[in-house]
Amino acid sequence: MCIAAWLTAKYNSNSDAPFGSVRVRVRYILFCSIWTIVMGTAFLVFLVLGSVMSSVAAHFIFLIITFILWVAAAAAITESLGGGLSCSHQNYFTYCGQLNAVEGFAWLIWILVTITLIMVIIRGISVARSGGGIKESMTAEA
Repeated sequence: MCIAAWLTAKYNSNSDAPFGSVRVRVRYILFCSIWTIVMGTAFLVFLVLGSVMSSVAAHFIFLIITFILWVAAAAAITESLGGGLSCSHQNYFTYCGQLNAVEGFAWLIWILVTITLIMVIIRGISVARSGGGIKESMTAEA
């Protein structure tokens, strides 16, 4: 989030984004970062409170939305940068290293969300096999 926020601030103050699409896509990655942090924190609070929002179904819905947001963000910035930048051979892109980092972290976060989504699906299957419903909590009852 910090790199995307820094790039957004630089592009807003200096108006030196290489293309309008790069500026917009960095802002979109910032939005995805804020979405993930805020909603992830909310789900942790729901888990502590024992809310219905801590259910397998709620986690699945949140993660599928987050998955879609991040795959779109990673693909969009990759397309804008042409698959990545070789910072030693170009002078056109200001903040070349930071743009490469944003692209790499976008794909990394998408991979982590994918792994988490798979774990929630596995938990949902185990809950269903044990006779629980989709409203069953993500945590095991002792």
